[in-house]
Amino acid sequence: MAKLRFLVVDDAIFMRTVLKKMLTEEGFEVVGEAGNGLEAIQMAAKLQPDIITLDITMPEMNGIKAVPEILKVSPKSKIIICSALGQQAMVVDAIRKGAKDFIVKPFEKSRVLQAIHNVSRR
Repeated sequence: MAKLRFLVVDDAIFMRTVLKKMLTEEGFEVVGEAGNGLEAIQMAAKLQPDIITLDITMPEMNGIKAVPEILKVSPKSKIIICSALGQQAMVVDAIRKGAKDFIVKPFEKSRVLQAIHNVSRR
C-alpha cells in the first residue's frame, strides 16, 4: 500500500507540530499544513491528500463549514475532525457534512492511529 498523504489543519502551530510529529514517526507523509478552513480548501484542491486532519475552531472559516467545501475540491480525501472536549454537537455536525471520524485534543497517539485506520479502510 502506498504511503498515506496528510494535510494537517489547525490554527495552533503547536497542535499542527504535535500531530505532524506523530504522523511522521509512524511513517506517514505530511504533504501540507494550513491554519484555517479557507487555506485548507486551497491546499486540499492543490495537494489532493488521502487524509485531512481538520480542527473545528479556527479563524476565517471553521472546520464544520470547511468540510463540504473541501470535499467538493478533493472528493477522495477522508476528513478526521479534531475537537476539544465539549464539542460533541459540532463533531456530529461535521460528520453529517462528510467527515469520517474524529479525534479529541490533547491527542493520544493510539486514538489518532485508530482514526487513521478507520478512515483508510472506507
